[in-house]
Amino acid sequence: MDTKVVMSSDAPAAVGPYSQAVVAGGLIFVSGQLPIDPATGAFPSEDIKELTRQSMKNLGAILKEAGTSMDKVVKTTIYLKDLADFAAVNEVYASFFKGSYPARSCFEVAGLPKGAKVEIEAIAAL
Repeated sequence: MDTKVVMSSDAPAAVGPYSQAVVAGGLIFVSGQLPIDPATGAFPSEDIKELTRQSMKNLGAILKEAGTSMDKVVKTTIYLKDLADFAAVNEVYASFFKGSYPARSCFEVAGLPKGAKVEIEAIAAL
């Protein structure tokens, strides 16, 4: 199976030995996106809604680079530092989708890279 690495300058660079996304078998697998503003290299604030919005914008930029969009997302996984943020994250997350939502998992985790409060990954059709 052929694979292709996708890189977008409109999303933050990987913070480790991995690709922003990989295309394989008609799908794009987007690595977990921290809420890093690619223009500054920093989190935009400490507000969970703004952080979630930034993670989703990063996902969207990578999908666009691959020639697809949020409308083609079939599965997401959200990692939260604090599950008490679940409702606020849901509010922002929902605004990025029209019509039906993709399948999703959401977990509270002990820690995330760079001390992030949220990280979101996705799988989308091309």
